[in-house]
Amino acid sequence: MITIPVHETFQQTIQGEGYWAGTPVDFIRLAGCPVGCPWCDTGYADGGKGLPRNMRSFDELLAELVSPRVVISGGEPFIYPQLPDLVRVLEETGRQVSIETSGAFWQDVSDLCWITLSPKEHISPRYPVVSQMWRRASEIKLVIDVGDELEFYRSRLAENSTIPVFLQPQWTDIDRTLPLVLAKLKQFPGYRLSVQLHKYIGVE
Repeated sequence: MITIPVHETFQQTIQGEGYWAGTPVDFIRLAGCPVGCPWCDTGYADGGKGLPRNMRSFDELLAELVSPRVVISGGEPFIYPQLPDLVRVLEETGRQVSIETSGAFWQDVSDLCWITLSPKEHISPRYPVVSQMWRRASEIKLVIDVGDELEFYRSRLAENSTIPVFLQPQWTDIDRTLPLVLAKLKQFPGYRLSVQLHKYIGVE
C-alpha cells in the first residue's frame, strides 16, 4: 500500500488561479516545503512546523474524489518520489490532473499532467527552478510582490515564450500589489491576470 504525507484535502471547490480559474476541482494538498516563501498561504514560511501531516494511502485519496479535475498542491509536491505514481492512479480514474510547483525539484510525470510553475528563485536563491521544469511547464504563474519579478525571470520567460504567463498579486497586501500587476499588464499585454478567485468568493 503506497502512502504519501498529506496536509489536507478538500472536494467540490473551484480552481481560483491561473489558466483553469473557475473550473470545478478537488484538491490534494501535500505536506512539506523547504522553499520558505514569507507570505506562504498554507503555512510553510518556516518549513511548516506543527502543521498537519497525515500519511494517507492512495486508496483513501481516490475514495474522496468527486470532481473531474484534481489539483495536487502543497507544500511542494515534487519532493515526494511517490508523486508520479499518484498522478498515474488519479489519471486512471479518467480525471485530469494538475500539479502546482515551485519548480525547484524534478521528477518525470505523465505527459497528460498539467504543471503550473510558480517560481520562487527570486525569494529563495537556494531553490532555483530546474531546467527540465521550464521546458515542461504548462503555465507560468508569477506572484508579484515588489514589481521586479518579471525582470528577474526575463531571459527564462523569453526562452519559453509559448507558455502562458499569469501575474498574480500577492494576496496579503493586495491593495498595493494589484496596482503593480495592472501596470505590468500594460507593459506586457500578452500576459494575463490571476486574482485568486476563490478568496474573493470565500471558498477554499
